[in-house]
Amino acid sequence: MADALPPIDSALIPASVRNAGPQAQKLYTAALSFEQQLTQQLAQSLTSTLQDPSAGSDGSDGSDGSDDSSGADSSTSMLQQMLPDALAQGMTQAGGLGLAQQLYEALGGTTAAASATTKAGT
Repeated sequence: MADALPPIDSALIPASVRNAGPQAQKLYTAALSFEQQLTQQLAQSLTSTLQDPSAGSDGSDGSDGSDDSSGADSSTSMLQQMLPDALAQGMTQAGGLGLAQQLYEALGGTTAAASATTKAGT
């Protein structure tokens, strides 16, 4: 697993959250990071279920004496390590799953429009 998540692009933060101030941006960034971490964990679980291609899916049992599986094993292992990170980053850059916005609101984050409406109403 990666040591740290890559920085969140500020373009992924909705304009209403950016307009709500730095504290709102920090809260939304934390929610987006959590969503990316969750997506990465789900992708890790998904890739752990992948079948090893050298496990006989081509009908051979590896008894022909050739030992060409070491290259395939290392490349498959590399793919299984990189795939969850790439999938999570790609999903986050494409707008995510929508969990970040819901988490942001559940943690008390408000958009600039909602806070302006609240201030105008008081």
